Amino acid sequence: MSTRQPQEPTLKLATALDRSEPLGLLLRRLQEARAHFETVAPLLPPALRADVRPGPVDGDVWTLLAAHNPAAAKLRQLLPLLLQHLQAAGWQGTSIKVRVQPRPPGS
Repeated sequence: MSTRQPQEPTLKLATALDRSEPLGLLLRRLQEARAHFETVAPLLPPALRADVRPGPVDGDVWTLLAAHNPAAAKLRQLLPLLLQHLQAAGWQGTSIKVRVQPRPPGS
């Protein structure tokens, strides 16, 4: 006969994020990037929108991730408009970078 010790309750993800400063910071940066993307997405042509994802916010610089070079080129043409729109919405950042990052297969 084995004696089972009671298991500690499993932490919910939200609780773990709240208790961990590095994870909480990561979550806030992710939420900020998503909010930026939601702000500028209506300005992107629908065909381009499918090839662009929000990337990290690092201080006053936000990165957009393009699925391929043609999407990155078109996105770079739109950067002044996107930056102006974000700043008008209250973002204090100074620039947006574009990086090509192909989507993983099957996504």
